[in-house]
Amino acid sequence: MTGLKLLIASDETPPLSVLAVASLAAVSLTVHPTLTPTSPPTLVLTNGAKLRGTNVLVRYLGRVSTTLLSLYQRDAFETAQIDEWLEYASVFSSGSEYEGACKYVDGFLLHRTFLVGQSLSVADVVVWSYLAGAGKRWESLMKSKKYQNFARWYNMISNEHAAFLNELTAAYSKKKDSAPVKTKETEQGLTSNKQTVSSRPEVDLPDAEMGKVCLRFAPEPSGYLHIGHSKAALMNQYFAQRYNGKVIVRFDDTNPAKESSEFVDNLLIDIKTLGINYEKVTYTSDYFPQLMEMAEKLIKEGKAYIDDTPREQMQKERMDGIDSKCRNNSVDENMRLWKEMISGSERGLQCCLRGKLDMQDPNKSLRDPVYYRCNPIPHHRIGSKYKIYPTYDFACPFVDSVEGITHALRSSEYHDRNAQYYRIQEDMGLRKVYLYEFSRLNMVYTLLSKRKLLWFVQNGKVDGWDDARFPTVQGIVRRGLQIEALIQFILEQGASKNLNLMEWDKLWNINKKIIDPVCPRHTAILEQGRVLLTLSNGPETPFVRVVPKHKKYEGAGEKATTFTKKIWIEQADAMAISVDEEITLMDWGNAIVKEIKKGPDGSVTQLNGVLHLEGSVKTTKLKLTWLPEIDELVPLTLVEFGYLITKKKLEEDEDFVDVLNPNTKKEIAAFGDSNMRNLKRGDILQLERKGYFRCDVPFIRPSKPIVLYSIPDGRQVAKG
Repeated sequence: MTGLKLLIASDETPPLSVLAVASLAAVSLTVHPTLTPTSPPTLVLTNGAKLRGTNVLVRYLGRVSTTLLSLYQRDAFETAQIDEWLEYASVFSSGSEYEGACKYVDGFLLHRTFLVGQSLSVADVVVWSYLAGAGKRWESLMKSKKYQNFARWYNMISNEHAAFLNELTAAYSKKKDSAPVKTKETEQGLTSNKQTVSSRPEVDLPDAEMGKVCLRFAPEPSGYLHIGHSKAALMNQYFAQRYNGKVIVRFDDTNPAKESSEFVDNLLIDIKTLGINYEKVTYTSDYFPQLMEMAEKLIKEGKAYIDDTPREQMQKERMDGIDSKCRNNSVDENMRLWKEMISGSERGLQCCLRGKLDMQDPNKSLRDPVYYRCNPIPHHRIGSKYKIYPTYDFACPFVDSVEGITHALRSSEYHDRNAQYYRIQEDMGLRKVYLYEFSRLNMVYTLLSKRKLLWFVQNGKVDGWDDARFPTVQGIVRRGLQIEALIQFILEQGASKNLNLMEWDKLWNINKKIIDPVCPRHTAILEQGRVLLTLSNGPETPFVRVVPKHKKYEGAGEKATTFTKKIWIEQADAMAISVDEEITLMDWGNAIVKEIKKGPDGSVTQLNGVLHLEGSVKTTKLKLTWLPEIDELVPLTLVEFGYLITKKKLEEDEDFVDVLNPNTKKEIAAFGDSNMRNLKRGDILQLERKGYFRCDVPFIRPSKPIVLYSIPDGRQVAKG
């Protein structure tokens, strides 16, 4: 959109929020300081119509965006939330309310990436603009690290849209209000749409029309959603938002032997966890009557036939390009056998329906693929109504077309079957659906085949589909991954068609950047070999201090630390101490160890020393965690995980059972500070000097340990 004018009062600076939204929305503006003082900013449209008021203008610009389609256009609830933030944002122009507003938004962003929903909106841009326009006041708050969540959010927007915002804020700060203001981007009108945003795919769908794109995410309900499926789901959502389209969730439930209602229910949970907004949920089984009608139509037109060739022989004939003996059966014979299949008779069970395509085609997917098979197993939704079920190859092109799908996203592993998809649609006489490929997401030391994952579940190698060693969404969330880290990681891959093998370390590093600024700190001491250090001049009567759980983030809350004459330290730390060495007891002060007693095996059994609180922590080599000797300590089980297989990448002909990791789970007994009694399942914390953990089993009673799952931080060798 070009040719729009922004009129401002002659004594005013153009609103940064309007300029920022226009820049991100690819709308070219020229600014003219021509209005009388106190007049609201006015946008002159190409037809001469005028809109007035900052918030009115940003809403309009968000609606007409051609680059970020969900800047303002959302569902009714999220649009109302955006409006609420636009009204609230003006508080940042008030001197007396500024810091209170910062505190409120900081708390609001504790577990959120954006102010509204799962993507950037004009609400984010407007609040960001107030902060960017505040200059030194906001810069000083950033440096103070007082509002970690708010600063994280601000930096994320600044960095991801630096190509637009850096130049814009530079121009704004110079207050070029004496002449029309044009940034490089607005001058060009962004017609080339070469915005570089690391978290979004830089690709287009073929022949996509704004507002008419309909996509589908179609998992088979034969397992839980895993990280590979997550990429497909998020790619569909990205393109739907980009083209103001919609996503349908369709369960491809054509194989009753593998599928169950449990998988359907959990897939819907996982889709919700990912924040996928979908139009409706459908099932391929909804279309079974129409699919059977289509099969009969193809039989009668000579485009499909019934084949009773044994499966192994059929596979060999397809590989060798040899016609089946049944290929030229009459329509009447094919219809007779088709009815036998429908009834599930003994004769019917010997048969399948095949498409009559081209047995000599170099692309073997076109060599008369199977369309229908008999299967007497009851279906999880419709029971025993049917004895025959369509194959994916037959059902998918049919349902995609009749359901109104415009573009079907598929991973590149299906590339050789694209020609088959189009040919079947053509034989059916249906509207063509565009296929769009993206690379499958592969992770090192990881199996993503649902068949192989099911093997681990059925053979008791894991505790279930939500086991923290599994690459399922529920598994990695249980391990401690934040969903916003997963979304950022996947969208950074974009819709590239290049095959890639990704390291888990990158994902866990993103996760660490999200949890570290906000998660509370606690202390744990390993139970085995723990050593009592007696401080001769320590407090005769224990006393308690209330200290922050996170020194740089007030929102983490406070904890009570008890100081006693006898304290516990770990065996490894005790072994590192020398007689008369000065050490630092973290969050207390220095102490000097005067005596070290050891057992027959050389391990330390007792330490004696004195507090030396006037000593400098800068001069000590050892900074040690410790716990008081009190009855209120809580038992812990720290759980570390390993990869399920020992090979980084399996070859196609390699059996995963040959490379199973025999040591995938390690449990370590420990004691934690008494404040950990208040942990809830799912809470993320850091144990000082040990790393990050997620609470899997909270405190129930003193005899039952709290279970904490270790979260990789991206620096160590990720073990799962």
